[in-house]
Amino acid sequence: AANLNIATPVNYQIGSGDQIKINVYGNSSVNWDLPVSPEGTINIPGVGILNLRGRTIEQATKLIKDKLATNNYAIGRGTNAEVTLGNIRTIRVTVTGEVVKPGTYPLPSLATVYNALEAAGGPSENGSFREIKVVRNNRILATVDIYDFLIRGFDINDIRLQDQDRIVIPVYKNRVEFAGEIKRPMIFEALPDETLQDVINFAGGFTSRANSSMIRIYQNASTQRRQVDVSEANFNSYKAKSGDKYFVSPILERFENRVTIEGAVFRPDQYELTPGLTLKQLIEKASGPKEDAFSRGIITRLKADNTIESQSFDIQRILAGTDPDILLQREDKIKITSIFDTRDAYKVNITGEVRQPGEFDYAENMTPEDLVLLSGGFKEGASPKRILVSRRVKNSDVTSASAVTAQVYQVDLDKDLKFNGTKFILQPFDIVSVYNAVGYEEQRQVRIEGEVLSPGNYTILRKDERISDLVNRAGGLTALAYSQGASLKRPGAKAKSSAKNTMDKATDDQERIARLQRLQFSVKDTLNLSEQKEVIQNINVGINLDKILLKPGSNFDLVLEEGDTLRIPKQFQTVKVSGEVSSPIKIIYTQGKGFKQYISEAGGFSDKSLKRRSYVLYANGAVKGTNKIFFFNDYPRVKPGAEIFVPKKEDKKKLSATEIVGMSTGLASLAVIILNLLKL
Repeated sequence: AANLNIATPVNYQIGSGDQIKINVYGNSSVNWDLPVSPEGTINIPGVGILNLRGRTIEQATKLIKDKLATNNYAIGRGTNAEVTLGNIRTIRVTVTGEVVKPGTYPLPSLATVYNALEAAGGPSENGSFREIKVVRNNRILATVDIYDFLIRGFDINDIRLQDQDRIVIPVYKNRVEFAGEIKRPMIFEALPDETLQDVINFAGGFTSRANSSMIRIYQNASTQRRQVDVSEANFNSYKAKSGDKYFVSPILERFENRVTIEGAVFRPDQYELTPGLTLKQLIEKASGPKEDAFSRGIITRLKADNTIESQSFDIQRILAGTDPDILLQREDKIKITSIFDTRDAYKVNITGEVRQPGEFDYAENMTPEDLVLLSGGFKEGASPKRILVSRRVKNSDVTSASAVTAQVYQVDLDKDLKFNGTKFILQPFDIVSVYNAVGYEEQRQVRIEGEVLSPGNYTILRKDERISDLVNRAGGLTALAYSQGASLKRPGAKAKSSAKNTMDKATDDQERIARLQRLQFSVKDTLNLSEQKEVIQNINVGINLDKILLKPGSNFDLVLEEGDTLRIPKQFQTVKVSGEVSSPIKIIYTQGKGFKQYISEAGGFSDKSLKRRSYVLYANGAVKGTNKIFFFNDYPRVKPGAEIFVPKKEDKKKLSATEIVGMSTGLASLAVIILNLLKL
């Protein structure tokens, strides 16, 4: 049986199909669950039949107690009875008209109109929410307005249904749409007597940004649309019409009483333009000008046609009252400039042997000692006795080819930055240069790895120390050393040298990258910028260690540089074949085997291989490419540990139809010219 799990209403009338529960307790104890018959009666065992049709629970309770009292139950004298409603009956209600799911629905006898509408899915797209009819015994019992519940939360029209009731949902009569700055922008149904203000209430009112003084309305005329602007005073008199679209515009992004002051005042901000507000009063509201305020200020003002005009004033004379005060207008902007905004920022620069070289703010009476202190002090090898200060020239003779372009002063400082004698005062934009002490050298390190007796880091002892000296200091080669595979890794600009005579190689490295890019473009190679820098900054120098050890001090025997790494590998036993071959692979090295034999063991050249560009990268870092002798390729010799690389051919672009036509036309024109020349 249906059950809504709600308390039985006081006015609920008992009918056929209900179940009555009777609980007798006290001196006598008995429980009965009695169904109500189609005739509306219940049969109490040992008591008799009792008609309860149309009775409320309260009325039924009195009748049952009276009946029990007349049948030897001492009701009220030690015995009592409780009557409740058990399972309630099911009723059938029909929902028809403009409803999502029309039909007849079995519902609990306690169901209301809202329960039936929920079961049927509510009004359809054309259904009315405001004039839903409840028909009982072929008469309209009530008209239900769902807006009372949806918008106001009231359920005063939620009528309890009875068996065979019908709910009829008609089509809507008037619908309007709200858009713009309204809290619920959507479509609403309006009754014939409702006004624009009622619809505003349905929509929850205006947003905080709405221009509530007027609503723009688009109406449907007979053949076209028209616009009506309704002011706030007429919201309660304008009757909502079907098809109306209401639009609420936002407020303007402008102020009717605002002025702005900015720049060198203590409280730059926007302020209210009160009646009679003057420039002097506004400056005082902003707590006055700062100490660095420039003598002049500017008012930027909007004219009546929204063009801009400018008016300057003397700040001190305005504040002192010696100049007439200026009455401010809406949207005036007052700019009080700082003296620092009217000139280049005063800076001084220090370079060379200080711990933190760079640019610093200039201060009056600043000395070179102050600037050295700001830059962290001297480095260990700095010389305080020969410091140069270069200064800008403001009166150079532009007509002279040998005109002075800078003034340079030599300053001797105390190593502990103590003042000795007259102070040298810096000026804005001075450049202070600190140099190394004569004869000062920092240790420079190199490294030797691999097959030597004592590999590791070594300090360079002389400026002309060479590779052969390093090998001898490391104890010489081991028995397994492969001298032909020795390589020297010499870092570029990434490894910062501390030697005072070392040149900055960053610019050179950038030029090398540019050359590498041009080379790549010529062969359609692809390397990203990080890979290019890695190629430049980590150069493996191809050396011949056998010749170096045979003739120490020769041109083959390079002078060592800081950061050099000498690598001496063990005897290699393989050759690597990579690139455009059928199967890139490592192959065991065999004395006397040539380039093409290794390629053959890797499956041969692929269809996209660029054979004439093939090269061999040797273990010592040296690279040798393929030479062209007449129509034949002369491939380089292969050694242990070498890598054979075969590059890829450039993908050829197929000629388009337009290009083919152009070439054919050009060839035909050339043929005509040749024929004409032959006829001459």
